[in-house]
Amino acid sequence: MTSARILILEDDRVVARDIQMQLMRIGHEVLGMAVRGEDAVALALKMRPDLVLMDIRLGGEIDGVEAANQIRRQCQSPVVFLTAYSDDDTLRRASQAEPFGYLLKPFEDSQLRTVIEMALYKHVAEQKLRDSERRYATTLSSIGDAVIATDRLARVTFMNPVAVSLTGWSQDEALGLPVSEIFHIVDEETREAVEDPAARALRRGITVEPANHTVLIAKNGREFPIADCGSPIIDDRGNITGAVLVFRDMTRRNQVDEELREAQLALARVGRLTAMGELTASIAHEINQPLTAIVANAAACLQWLTAGRTNEDKARQAAQAIVNDGRRAGDVIASIRALARNAPPALAEFDLNGAIREVLALLRGELRRHEIAVETTLSSDIGSAWGDGIQLRQIMLNLIMNSMEAIRLTDHPLRLIKITTSREPSSHIGVSVADTGAGLEAIGFERIFEPFFTTKPEGLGIGLSICRSIIEAHGGRLWATENSPCGCVFCFTVPASGDR
Repeated sequence: MTSARILILEDDRVVARDIQMQLMRIGHEVLGMAVRGEDAVALALKMRPDLVLMDIRLGGEIDGVEAANQIRRQCQSPVVFLTAYSDDDTLRRASQAEPFGYLLKPFEDSQLRTVIEMALYKHVAEQKLRDSERRYATTLSSIGDAVIATDRLARVTFMNPVAVSLTGWSQDEALGLPVSEIFHIVDEETREAVEDPAARALRRGITVEPANHTVLIAKNGREFPIADCGSPIIDDRGNITGAVLVFRDMTRRNQVDEELREAQLALARVGRLTAMGELTASIAHEINQPLTAIVANAAACLQWLTAGRTNEDKARQAAQAIVNDGRRAGDVIASIRALARNAPPALAEFDLNGAIREVLALLRGELRRHEIAVETTLSSDIGSAWGDGIQLRQIMLNLIMNSMEAIRLTDHPLRLIKITTSREPSSHIGVSVADTGAGLEAIGFERIFEPFFTTKPEGLGIGLSICRSIIEAHGGRLWATENSPCGCVFCFTVPASGDR
């Protein structure tokens, strides 16, 4: 048995003393006694008893029921009615005070003990519930999202301050109203009304995910873009007893998203300008070779022409070389323009082995300057390739220059690039460029094809990505593997002319 501090409110002093003796016999402490309703309230507020035993009929201006109501409101002490009256009207009035027990006089010690124990236990349980509700309300009031709770009929039972601020409805105004009146949402584009998530959660019995492009219209007409979601409240028996609606103002989030999009567009513009600079360098490198040849052949042609008619054939050959080199320069520019327009490759038959030899001749000076040897195994039975000769020459140039850069950055004594062509079983032509550079094992052989990923201090990381796009546009494949004893191998395939 729990010992309690008890206050006795009884207008019959003899009965009050008998109750006092009974309480002391069963181990409780009596804090005091009163016979008037007003005195009962004052004494309860002063003593803060664990329990109040109260007769319904008290002297003074207020009776026991009103005194019990005031005690419950002001000091939350539990009240047990001890009365000789059991008529319906008395019971009805007594129930309005929410007593923790009701005992008819006269009663035995055992009856009193049982009623007190049950009242104290119920009070402790109720206190724990109130504490839990306060924690719940404090938590919901302090979070940054707006929260509205409803009963099973979708009527508002709770609103936290954020919900009050966004909807424009105070909690006192909203309590008991349908949530659809408080939480009025429409589609951002069509302006059609959207069913609130709380109602959907109550109807479907599951958590409802947020709808896209939803606007909350507040009480004063102000609009907020929001993200929302609703969840049902389910009791121990699996019954839906209400719903919780959580939503947030997306105004700032949308502004940040818009700023991010603008920043991404600006970055893309900068990227295009930067890529254009790198592309310009590539064009200059490509065009420089035919221009140099044109100048040299023009000088030779002038020499043959000034030497007399006996050198007319050689002068004609030099002039034809000038024409060929001019066309080659035009082809490079046309290929670059097609790439910039994202145009499909200009497919035709061409000699892939011959294209590789041309690229190696173009890079001969660079290879010699960095003391890099080149071995070629160009199969004679691959036939003609089917593709854009200018673009595929550019890919070979890119892959060989990458291998040169990888070798230049390593101290390995073997400085070698091996280029091989072969006929693939799939009616494609395979090309591999193997080097003895630093290798890519630590980085990953797929990451190097990601746009803007680079291992070069001043690189943009678009070369290999563009190469793969070009090869795939031809219907081929480009990949990288590990080389032995060091370095890596870049391989690609293109259709043979018989497999167009």
